[in-house]
Amino acid sequence: MYALRQWSIRNAQVLEWLYENFEGVMVALHPLWLWMGYNRIEGPIRGLERRIKATLFDCRMCGRCVLSQTGMSCPMNCPKELRNGPCGGVREDTFCEIQPQMRCVWVDAWEGSARMRDGSGIGRVQPPLAQGHRGRSSWLREVREKRDRRFFGSGD
Repeated sequence: MYALRQWSIRNAQVLEWLYENFEGVMVALHPLWLWMGYNRIEGPIRGLERRIKATLFDCRMCGRCVLSQTGMSCPMNCPKELRNGPCGGVREDTFCEIQPQMRCVWVDAWEGSARMRDGSGIGRVQPPLAQGHRGRSSWLREVREKRDRRFFGSGD
């Protein structure tokens, strides 16, 4: 699993392209999701999402995915689940103070972001994780948010 997670970081640019195109398809299918009912399709989509993301990224299904902003390195793999950068316990050899056999998730995130076409997302401050989103599909949440922004504006 760890080796595949490292592969995903090394190939962040390709995965970024795949994600952008997949997201476009998911958003285009919004009328179908509405017709079927988001609550009804949550289970099957969540299952597919869990299998794909657990395999490639060792995903924890937090419900608020930031892989596209963190160089395809999931911050939930950090033993402290830090979503806005390293804790200060990163050793000089770039490995984690809590799990010494694992590279710091945030060292990987910076390296993956540097490989991405738009690696600037790593600088965005992430809001605290809403615990009620854990285990839910971030793909479907993202589709709903994109559609809302398209029709109702960004709210900024």
